[in-house]
Amino acid sequence: MRQGRYGMMVTRRMLMQLATAAPIAPLTGFPAAAQERAFRHGTTLFESLKYGPDFAHFDYVNVNAPKGGKVRLATLGTFDSLNPFTIKGDAANPGVNETLMKPSLDEPSSEYGLLAESMWHSDDYAMAVFRLRPEARFHDGEPVKPEDVIFSLESLKKNHTQYAGYYRDVAKAEKTGEREVTFTFAVKGNRELPHIMGQLTVFPKHWWTAKDASGKPRDVAVNTLEPILGSGPYAVSAVRPGLSISVKRVADYWGKDLAVNRGEDNFDEVETQFYQDRNILLEAFKGNQFDIQLESSSKQWATGYDFPAAKDGRVIREEIPRLGVSGMQSWALNTRRALFADVRVRRALDLAFDFEWSNANLFYGLYTRSRSYFNNSELEAKGLPTPEELALLEPLRDKVPPEVFTAEYVSPSNATPQERRKNLRAAQGLLAEAGWKPVAQGGRQVLKNDKGERCSFTITLDSEAFQRVALPYAEQLALLGIEAKVQLVDAAQYERIEGEYNYDMIVGSWGQTLSPGNEQREFFSSEFAAKPKGRNYVGIRNPAVDALIEKIIGAPDRKSLIAACRAMDRVLMWNHYVVPMWYKSTDWIAYWKRVRHPEKMPGYSPGYPTIWWFDAEADAALKKS
Repeated sequence: MRQGRYGMMVTRRMLMQLATAAPIAPLTGFPAAAQERAFRHGTTLFESLKYGPDFAHFDYVNVNAPKGGKVRLATLGTFDSLNPFTIKGDAANPGVNETLMKPSLDEPSSEYGLLAESMWHSDDYAMAVFRLRPEARFHDGEPVKPEDVIFSLESLKKNHTQYAGYYRDVAKAEKTGEREVTFTFAVKGNRELPHIMGQLTVFPKHWWTAKDASGKPRDVAVNTLEPILGSGPYAVSAVRPGLSISVKRVADYWGKDLAVNRGEDNFDEVETQFYQDRNILLEAFKGNQFDIQLESSSKQWATGYDFPAAKDGRVIREEIPRLGVSGMQSWALNTRRALFADVRVRRALDLAFDFEWSNANLFYGLYTRSRSYFNNSELEAKGLPTPEELALLEPLRDKVPPEVFTAEYVSPSNATPQERRKNLRAAQGLLAEAGWKPVAQGGRQVLKNDKGERCSFTITLDSEAFQRVALPYAEQLALLGIEAKVQLVDAAQYERIEGEYNYDMIVGSWGQTLSPGNEQREFFSSEFAAKPKGRNYVGIRNPAVDALIEKIIGAPDRKSLIAACRAMDRVLMWNHYVVPMWYKSTDWIAYWKRVRHPEKMPGYSPGYPTIWWFDAEADAALKKS
């Protein structure tokens, strides 16, 4: 799970889109004498850490990048709070708080000391110890102490749905030295837990438990527009509620010379603007109102950048290859609704979605159809289950669809008229089995059940980009007699609807990494089916999925983790909780020439704005032109 850092504002909606759930892999390669507390500077799941204890900087940064200038970013959404540590309100994370460890962007699962200079865990993964850097400071000069770490963990577990699940197995946090904090876990053998603690965002206890300028006590569980105190390279400098947040460089930032920070945080100021409409956002970019646009719409990428600045080189367009997993983006079916509680109905909706038509006519052939929750990775289930997968699935045989054992899941193809007719006939049969029969009404056939209720639902969206896909999908469903209404709402309303699970169908996305872990509980477990503002959008309550999540979390090695992910992938796909959409393996980025990025990008993230910088000469040329 990532939070916004280095001036990158993050809303709850962005967490869903950008894959806010990004656990770093568990530790391996520790010496046999780990009980002797051999503290290390970093950890990784794979063969070895890329960077040794004396590394100077990450390879992908430009250590000679100039410092200065201002970068303007933009995002869809709104905010009424700067407190990201509670689920109340629409919070933006101004990115001023730091974590114990920091991930590298050119390794799939590695992290290195930030607030903590080093860490150790016991051989049985029952505890982890972090040693804080003596020089680590909050912006008011107060040192970062174990008490702050403990307060942060306890506050997040108490006040935030996502973190309550993420840190569920942390039984205790205690101060065990002047700069040392020890986490004791409720379970043994969970190799991810020590690493998860490295991702803990630390905020100042002394500030949150004090009074504000008006004499009112602060409360970490309550919304606030007061700029929160952090420890990172930037501090909040200006706030326009719902419209924009600016952060400026902290001149005496304590960590500016750390190896993990060299060549980063190059802008003097970062402003993030909030827009309610995707088309208006694009027009603002064309009008030079902000500098970097991470595009997600194939139509806009193919046709929306045909404007003078893009033609003459003032705006640069790039497709940057992306490594790692492409998670699941889908039409998510809310199984809390009676209509979608029936797997036959869900399967019928999958058969009726004509991805091939959409890809050819709407997406310019730029996408690949999703068939997995772990697309384009070794975690994706293919073929029939392996012996390792069967060992996990056999005890659950009576709780999973029989196809899990007998067939490879393949998304329906509608590439030809014959395939479309075949799939619609199959969908009709499934709907009839589920009790939905065609009835003449108003000169057309509609589906009704024995109670006389019509087969009808609403697709709720916050983007016209998805509306243009939903409308043809609704027409295809109408051929079956299903009434699918498309409702377009603004970003703020959408967040409320989504957070309360007050929808039939939405666009549901689950970002994944090469090392899945505790976040899978919040994605798919029964425990989170009813918790507000979680990410179990579908409302899954499945004991087999619950069991396989625990196998993923408790996997003792990489081979076991892969088998558990593939097994869960099969169970999720064959339960048809979603209608899979599509994915791509590149990031589409457009930016005004006043900003630059390293020639060799890290691979696992575009790293903006962290590793980018301001080109004063190019900015002057732009202003002149």
